Amino acid sequence: MNKIIKNAVKCLKCGDIIESVHRHDFVTCSCGNVSVDGGKDYLRRCFQEEDSYIEMSETEEVIDNAENISNED
Repeated sequence: MNKIIKNAVKCLKCGDIIESVHRHDFVTCSCGNVSVDGGKDYLRRCFQEEDSYIEMSETEEVIDNAENISNED
């Protein structure tokens, strides 16, 4: 399972780096090419052209201790 640390992209058209910081925080770059949404709850991307942005989000793997305990039996 992964935990979202940062939810961001860089638009390759206008150069803006945009970040969604909380759930339902829908942010669009200045040229309107790409948007991000979801904050640290989910990663959503909307774009006009595929491959027109660079993914800059950061995640970390989280180990579920309850799952590890049940697997030890």
